[in-house]
Amino acid sequence: MTDFITYDTVKTKYWHVLNDGRIQCDVCPRFCKLHEGQRGLCFVRQNLNNEIVMTSYGRSSGFAIDPIEKKPLNHFLPGSSVFSFGTAGCNLACKFCQNWDISKSREMDTLMSKASPEAIAQAAREHGCRSVAYTYNDPVVFHEYAIDTAKACRSLGLKSVAVSAGYVCEEPRTEFYQWMDAANIDLKAFTEHFYHLITGGHLQPVLDTLKYIKHETSVWLELTTLLIPEANDSEKELEEMTQWVVENLGPDVPMHFTAFHPDWKMLDKPRTPKSTLVKAREIALKNGVRYAYVGNVHDRTGGSTYCHRCGQLLIGRDWYELLEWHTDASGECPSCGEKCAGVFEDKPGHWGAKRQSVALG
Repeated sequence: MTDFITYDTVKTKYWHVLNDGRIQCDVCPRFCKLHEGQRGLCFVRQNLNNEIVMTSYGRSSGFAIDPIEKKPLNHFLPGSSVFSFGTAGCNLACKFCQNWDISKSREMDTLMSKASPEAIAQAAREHGCRSVAYTYNDPVVFHEYAIDTAKACRSLGLKSVAVSAGYVCEEPRTEFYQWMDAANIDLKAFTEHFYHLITGGHLQPVLDTLKYIKHETSVWLELTTLLIPEANDSEKELEEMTQWVVENLGPDVPMHFTAFHPDWKMLDKPRTPKSTLVKAREIALKNGVRYAYVGNVHDRTGGSTYCHRCGQLLIGRDWYELLEWHTDASGECPSCGEKCAGVFEDKPGHWGAKRQSVALG
């Protein structure tokens, strides 16, 4: 278990001292260099007594039970419920952030709920959840809290799901993903220009994380791209992105193209037309992505899972609601016998599309 300083503040290990006396945080490629008392861009990692501590351990912005499809994960225990929580702060600065009240918060009062890792795991089991998701803000910034919770979950037979932008350094990434069972990584765009200008980060570390998860772990991986009009939705960019995914990750990694709505510091862009999402899905399928989805809109075709060989409907969906189920734990197509990639069971869960808040602590 993590070494405490106080209930809310724990010592961390990914940092080193610079020649000028500042401490460099080595959790993510931002490499914040901090004087005594200073916090990093994420706001929750601080130089305290000449070491980096996490200041939000055991405190959450809230707990809820969601459908696993909301993460979004369409090929990991479909229909099941997932116990979701996050903290505050983020190591990116996305101008379009749709959870900005949590991820950009610099008020610890945002973290009104307190719970130990063991309490979270126990609550998830008592509510019949199959997994726990580290979400709402990026688990990279609450690395220690997420890992301790994942350990507690594993001891109770629960799965762990990371919802992350993948902006993390190699050593903490290796430690983190040995405790995860599934991940949805936000591939925000496919140009360095977008990452630098809109997120304050860089593209290559995210691509490195994707290749690491796919090729060096057993974690089930899916990708999400929020398509923003005239920012990352050009056919050229979508061609390059989907071709890269097939060539570097393989055809079986599902891709979700989701609709943007104006938020935070990007209020000048319109909502994403449904036609843009449909076109992105068509481009992905054309380039060899076997499972491509549209999200944040009602589209039964774009939300459903089909056999990549014969086109048989395997799982029918509308938004987060499962409507049809024509496979089993093997993922086999009943028409041609081809296997669908994913983590399935003989019967789907029956949680539905509802969201249920949970009081804890």
